[in-house]
Amino acid sequence: MKPVPVLLGGLLRASENVGPGEVAAKHPHTYQFCVWQAEKLGIPIRFPEHHPFLTVTPQRLLAQQNADWAMVERAFDYVWIEGKDPNLSWPDFCAYLGLPADTPKPDSPDIKALLIANTKQAREDGAFGVPALIVKQHCFWGLDTIDWTLDYLARPQMFEEASYAYAANVPNGLL
Repeated sequence: MKPVPVLLGGLLRASENVGPGEVAAKHPHTYQFCVWQAEKLGIPIRFPEHHPFLTVTPQRLLAQQNADWAMVERAFDYVWIEGKDPNLSWPDFCAYLGLPADTPKPDSPDIKALLIANTKQAREDGAFGVPALIVKQHCFWGLDTIDWTLDYLARPQMFEEASYAYAANVPNGLL
């Protein structure tokens, strides 16, 4: 499995949704949950001085570099352990990723198109937010679905079982 950089804003717009930072009550709830979850897992966490911030340029860099999991993890560490916004400290961010500090911010039409294409493909595959794992045409969205994903990998016929098929087709009483 390979990480694929996408534009969260593009996924949110496509599903007519907004991010937690755009909902007043959801903002502190989500961020405090992140702190709690990190404590439970023994993972250090330090929020950047402001969040959300624009991720398009760092995502372009990851796409341009054809980033592997190690580079993506370093990018996450820079934001969530170091507590820094890559846009405000670009040379340090690049060096943190193991790239030359003078790496320019990606701005080529090809990289922009690649990130847009990645986002479009993710939408077509069923993603509507991040993090999302697409496994055999099933979208597992959010940190809390990792165990579900692992169960699915161990039980690949899961979605063909009657209860799952029924749950997927329950009529929406609000429409």
